[in-house]
Amino acid sequence: MLQVPFIRENKELVVERLAKRNLNAVQLVEDVITFDEDRRRLQAELDNTLAESNTLSKEIGNLFKSGQAEKANELKAKTSLLKETSKELSELLNAKADALNELLYKIPNVPNEIVPRGVSEDDNEEVFKAGEVPTLHEGALPHWELAKKYDIIDFELGNKIAGAGFPVYKGKGARLQRALIAYFLDKNTAAGYTEYQLPHVVNEASGFGTGQLPDKEGQMYHITEDNLYLIPTAEVPGTNIFRDVVLNESDLPIGITGYTPCFRREAGSYGAHVRGLNRLHQFDKVEIIRVEHPSKSYEALDGMVNHVKSILEDLKLPYRILRLCGADLGFTSALTYDFELFSTAQDRWLEISSVSNFETFQANRLKLRFKNSDGKNELAHTLNGSSLALPRVLAGILENCQTPEGIVIPEALQSYTGFKIIN
Repeated sequence: MLQVPFIRENKELVVERLAKRNLNAVQLVEDVITFDEDRRRLQAELDNTLAESNTLSKEIGNLFKSGQAEKANELKAKTSLLKETSKELSELLNAKADALNELLYKIPNVPNEIVPRGVSEDDNEEVFKAGEVPTLHEGALPHWELAKKYDIIDFELGNKIAGAGFPVYKGKGARLQRALIAYFLDKNTAAGYTEYQLPHVVNEASGFGTGQLPDKEGQMYHITEDNLYLIPTAEVPGTNIFRDVVLNESDLPIGITGYTPCFRREAGSYGAHVRGLNRLHQFDKVEIIRVEHPSKSYEALDGMVNHVKSILEDLKLPYRILRLCGADLGFTSALTYDFELFSTAQDRWLEISSVSNFETFQANRLKLRFKNSDGKNELAHTLNGSSLALPRVLAGILENCQTPEGIVIPEALQSYTGFKIIN
């Protein structure tokens, strides 16, 4: 969440930047400042009351020692009243602090100055495009038909076992899926990311730490009996490694990567655009996460974008990069670049990665700090990106690499799959 001093000192900038999200934040910002002033006033009253109580306690001790019991008892009655007052002030202060936090939880991150305005995803800016869109042979099929033709993904069987959005990968389909995971992890570790195997469930504190709660609560699977959540992305457990941690400045930067299945309810998603692998409730993803010094986080973001570009260039898939407009920007992000792969058989772009800088927004919730060169604790910047989300990459490979003889596996993956063609 945003820091109160930042809101207070940059009131006009916060309102102006949040307007890029089509959010009128004038009242929210005013309420934060008012709540914070009330909180600070109560804190000052409590501090003064406790200080007066401590002073009187020392004076009472001295009076008893000097034989002035009557006067000491008079002061004891006064300290009792001060204790009652301090208790009431403490309760009011806690209530005001909770109310302030609830208000802060509703305010999204402030977009970076280069984030474009917009009212929908149609206003996202294309900043890069690469790769040739192949000309497919007559009779080319979308991936869900290819999956059936070559018996590599069974959507009906997944529906029988769990429900729609839980496909079963079979034979060469399962091997290709495993090959992509291994290839992505190897590319990431070669680039300096440390591999982690992470839990697939998180507690409530972790969900709040990275901003999935309370913003995306309806999209997460909740294990109510244990109050745990199935992860929507490895970003959540991976970033929470650093919750309540104070790093040394020399520890930065930190880069980690991990493969996890991801679970999303995707409530309200219907229509032809969600067919096959386009939109799933369970899918595999390899994530990269960075913890950076604030002065270097945008340089790191550029590096992450170039890293994902290198993966897609190795796979020889046509793709483009979009800078998300304010209306399409995630709640926690200050700047996001989306990667989209062109699905030739569907004649449409499919999102396969988001690479984002959250600046201090997550770190403030996480209490993720580092000790700077002045010896003071400072909030770090967090970043993350998919490298990559598998379903649509797999769909793109099946569709773009199909030939009359079968689906030709990209050369970069052949040592991982152990085969060159699905036929």
